[in-house]
Amino acid sequence: MTVVAILISIAGFMSFTFDNKSKNNDIKDETYNSDSVESVKAFMDVYKVLMSPRCMNCHPSGDIPLQGDDNHLHMMFPKRGEDGKGVYAMKCANCHQPENTPGLNTPPGNPNWHLPPSDMKMIFQGKTANELAKQLLDPNKNGHKSKEQLIAHASDGLLMGAWNPGEGRTLPPMNYDDFKKAWITWIDKGAYAPNP
Repeated sequence: MTVVAILISIAGFMSFTFDNKSKNNDIKDETYNSDSVESVKAFMDVYKVLMSPRCMNCHPSGDIPLQGDDNHLHMMFPKRGEDGKGVYAMKCANCHQPENTPGLNTPPGNPNWHLPPSDMKMIFQGKTANELAKQLLDPNKNGHKSKEQLIAHASDGLLMGAWNPGEGRTLPPMNYDDFKKAWITWIDKGAYAPNP
């Protein structure tokens, strides 16, 4: 009887230990999954904004910017140029002044108007949410930005200009404060890329 009692006690202890380990692992997994779920959800909100005309027009797959709410090629076919500010006499700043030009569908403005430079094109057009998230996190593709610099980038004046695009243009699909909150949540919760 003593041997049987000892074996039952050992089996009970092992079962208790295994159950506790399993529960502890479940807690860690739930926390990990909670962050990844929250991060991906936040990025999907960010992605909707990045795919809107206000962002994608300056992040085209080619070297000619897009324009309009339908993302057509820029009418005068300006080229990106090495620094993203145009080539020869056709510089972005020739038409895009420091502020929006008054009037319906006139050139929007910003003191630093440009496309990403030719060595770091930051293409949004045609990217899936998975591809774009990975690109934004890769310092070799995002302008050599760390996660901290990506968070700071949400306050960049050119980016913020998407919510002041000039008369006759649609705004991004969420307000700026909500976008910034989603951007920071995505990064702070682990910067997870949605599944392909």
